[in-house]
Amino acid sequence: MKKILLSVILFALCCPTVKADEGMWLPIFIKRLQNVDLEKMGLKLSPEEIYSVNNSSLKDAIVSFNGYCTGEVISKNGLLLTNHHCGFDAIQNHSTVENDLLDNGFWANNMQEELSNPGFYVDFLVKMEDVTSLIVDESVSSATDINARNEAIRNNINSVKTSQEISGTEWVEIKPFFGGNEYYLFVYERFNDVRMVGAPPSSIGKYGGDTDNWMWPRHTGDFALFRVYMAPDGSGAEYSEDNIPLKPKHHLPISLNGVEEGDFTMVFGYPGGTQRYLSSFGVKQALDKYNPTFVKIRTEVLEVLNKHMSADTEIKIKYASKKARVSNYWKYFIGQSKGLRALNVYDKKVKQEQDFSDFVNSSPEKTEEYGNVLIDMEEAYKMLDEIVIPQVAIFEGGWRAADAISFSRNANGLLKALESGDSEAIISASNSLKETASDFFKEYDKMVDQELFAAGMNVYYEITPKDYMPEVVLSAFDKYKCTPKWAKKTYKKSMFVDEEKLYAFLENPSAKKIKNDPIFQIQEGLLDFYFNTLSPISSQAESKLMDAERLLIKALMEMYPNGDFYSDANFTMRMTYGGVNSYIAADAVTYDYYTTIDGLIAKMDNSDPEFVVPEKLVSLYESKDYGDYANKDGELPVCFISNNDITGGNSGSPVLNGYGHLVGCAFDGNWEAMSGDIAFEPELQRCISVDARYILFIIDKFAGASHIIDELTLIDNDWYEQKENEEVRALWAEMGFSEEDIDKLMDT
Repeated sequence: MKKILLSVILFALCCPTVKADEGMWLPIFIKRLQNVDLEKMGLKLSPEEIYSVNNSSLKDAIVSFNGYCTGEVISKNGLLLTNHHCGFDAIQNHSTVENDLLDNGFWANNMQEELSNPGFYVDFLVKMEDVTSLIVDESVSSATDINARNEAIRNNINSVKTSQEISGTEWVEIKPFFGGNEYYLFVYERFNDVRMVGAPPSSIGKYGGDTDNWMWPRHTGDFALFRVYMAPDGSGAEYSEDNIPLKPKHHLPISLNGVEEGDFTMVFGYPGGTQRYLSSFGVKQALDKYNPTFVKIRTEVLEVLNKHMSADTEIKIKYASKKARVSNYWKYFIGQSKGLRALNVYDKKVKQEQDFSDFVNSSPEKTEEYGNVLIDMEEAYKMLDEIVIPQVAIFEGGWRAADAISFSRNANGLLKALESGDSEAIISASNSLKETASDFFKEYDKMVDQELFAAGMNVYYEITPKDYMPEVVLSAFDKYKCTPKWAKKTYKKSMFVDEEKLYAFLENPSAKKIKNDPIFQIQEGLLDFYFNTLSPISSQAESKLMDAERLLIKALMEMYPNGDFYSDANFTMRMTYGGVNSYIAADAVTYDYYTTIDGLIAKMDNSDPEFVVPEKLVSLYESKDYGDYANKDGELPVCFISNNDITGGNSGSPVLNGYGHLVGCAFDGNWEAMSGDIAFEPELQRCISVDARYILFIIDKFAGASHIIDELTLIDNDWYEQKENEEVRALWAEMGFSEEDIDKLMDT
C-alpha cells in the first residue's frame, strides 16, 4: 500500500498535468482565475512571491526595456538579459566597418568596458492599482453621448494621475482594460543609464535570419546582456561616471536543470497588443484590406534594402536595424492572414456574434443596453473600410519608406523659432536640430533613401484612391509622370537629404528656405492631409467602435459568468502560464519541443549570410565541449517551445519554471499560429525561447566570459532534488505518517 502511495505522490510531483491556456494576466488578475489550479500544474510560489508592493517579488526583476521589449535582472549587480534583436540598435550604433559588432559580437571584460547607450532606458513596475471606481464615476455614467463620456474619462484620468505622490524618477500612467470597463493605475521607476555588456555575433544572435523568423524548429541564440546603473543614492539617473550598478530588489536565479516535455512554465513581460475581442467585421477588414496593403508596400521597401545591403558592408550596418523592423512585421502579416484563413477565424467570430445576438434578444433590458452594438460596429467598419488603404499607404509608402521625410519634421521647432524672431529660441532650436541630424545621418545613405522614396511613393500612388491622396503627391505625379524622376529632382534640391547642405543652412537659417524645401513640403502635405481628411473620419469611426467593443465585452462577461476573462495586451506587465509541449503543425508534421546544436550545424551554409556558423562554435561542436550545459543525454539544447500566450513586446521575456528560476528567454512565436493576436489556438500556439543553458554556453565556452558566469546565481540538479524531497516529506507528514515512517519511505 505504501509503495502504491509513494508512486502516486511522486507522479503528482514530477509529472503535473499542464494544459495550454490563453490569457495574459496582470499579476493581480491571477486571483480572478476560477477554473485553473496553478499549484497542481507546477507553480511553487505564493501570490506574494510573484507580486508584492512591500516585499521582494518576481515583478521586481522584470523591466520594460526601451519601451518596446522586456528584460529581466539576472544578478545582484543589475545585469540584464533581453533579446539580441531588442538590443540590436545598441549593437548597430557601436558598430563600424573597422569594428563590426554585428558580425563579431561584443563582450566587456569588466564594467569599465561596458558601452553606454544614450536614449536607452528601463522601467521597473513599482505598483499597480485598480482605479475603476475613480475613473468610471457618476460624471461618466450620466454622460449623454460618447464624446461627453470620453471627455469625462479623460478628466478623471488626469485628476487621478496628478494626485499621485511620486519621486523624481517615478512616473504614472492609467490604462483601460476590457475595452474601458475597468481602469488600472501603474507607477514605474525609470533608469536611463543602460550599458551594453555582451552580445553574440549576429551569426548566433540572428541565426536563420528572415528565413527562420517566426518559424520552428529554431536554432537562434537571440540574447544580449546589458547592465542597469543607478545614482549613488539608488535612484534612476542619466549616464554618469559616478553611477553605480543597480542593486535590484530581486534577481532571477538561472536553472541548469533545463526543461522536459510537460514541465510547467511562466512567462512575465510586457506584451504590446492583442485583439482577442475583435469582431468578424475587423477580421474581414484585416484579410481583405489592411494586411495585403501593408505586405505589398513593405515588399517594395525590402527589395531596395536587400539590393543595397548585399552590395555594401557599410550600408548593411547602417540599415540593419531598419531592415529588421521592416521585415519582421512584413512576414508577420503574411502569416497572420494565412492563419486566420486556415483556422476559419472569421466564421468563428460570426458564430460568437450570433450567440451574442441571441443573448441580447433574451430580454427587453438586454436589448435596450446592447441592441445597437453590432449595428454600430458594422457602421464603424464601413467608414474605416473607405480609408484603411489610404491610411496604411500614407504611412508605409509615403511617411516611413524614405527616412528623410520623417526626419525633416524635426525642423518644425526651428521654423517656429524663426517665425517668432526670438534669437535665443533660434539658437536653441538650431542646436537641437544639429544633434538630431548627427544621429540621423549615422544610419543614412542618400542613394538608398532616394530609391526608397521612389519605391514607396510609387506603390502609394498605385494603390490609393485619388480622392484620398494629398495634392502634394497628385501634383508631383502630374509633373514628373514617374517616381524615379520625382525622387531625383527632390533629392537634388532638398537640404534634408544631405548632411553638408543641412549644416551649411544651419549656419544662417531662414524660415523661407525650410518652407520651400521639397522634402519638408512633402512631409507637411502628407501629414496635413492625414490630420485634416483621414483622421477625422477615423476618429469618428473609432469612437463609435470603441464604445461598441466595450459593451460587447461587458455582455460577454454576463453571458459566461464562470469564465476566466483577461484583458487584451496593452504593454503592461502580464504573466502567462502553460507548459513545454511539442505540437502537430500539419498532417503528418509533428514538431518536437526542443532543438540542439546538432540541428544548428545541419543547417550551416557559410555561403548564405543567414546560416553562417562561426568557426569556434563548429570547433566546440566537434569536440562536444559543452561544459555543464548539456542535457542528460549529452546534447546541447539551443531552443525550446512552450504553450505560453505571448505577443510582440514579450521579446526578451523570462521563461520561468515553477520555482521562479529562469529556464529560457522568449523571442518569437510560431508560423502556424500567426493569427494568435486575434484568436488563440491552444493546439498550435507556441512561444519560442532560447534555452538558458545555450545562453550560458555561449557566454562561457564561446565567448570565454567566465567573469559573467561568476556573477550569476546558478541552480543545479541537487537543488531540485532536495526541494522535491522536502515536498514529498511535507505531503506524507500531512497524511499522518510519523518521521520514522517517512525516513523509511524515503530510503525506499
